[in-house]
Amino acid sequence: MSTREAVRLSAAEETLNTLHDISQLLNTGLDKETLATCVGLIESGVNPEALAAVIQELRRENAATAGKPARSTNGR
Repeated sequence: MSTREAVRLSAAEETLNTLHDISQLLNTGLDKETLATCVGLIESGVNPEALAAVIQELRRENAATAGKPARSTNGR
């Protein structure tokens, strides 16, 4: 691995760690792997608002099948 590539990977990891810290502060419930997947999708052109809506809907469906209330991530 070249030095340039190592620096790039280190910067990407640091950015993901920072995003995960912010995610934790906002109580999103996203783990690092899921957050990294979301970032990758957004970088690939997926609409962030649409992605958030899909995540919220999946959480609602999961909660309905589990018989517990859905966890709100936006205070609503």
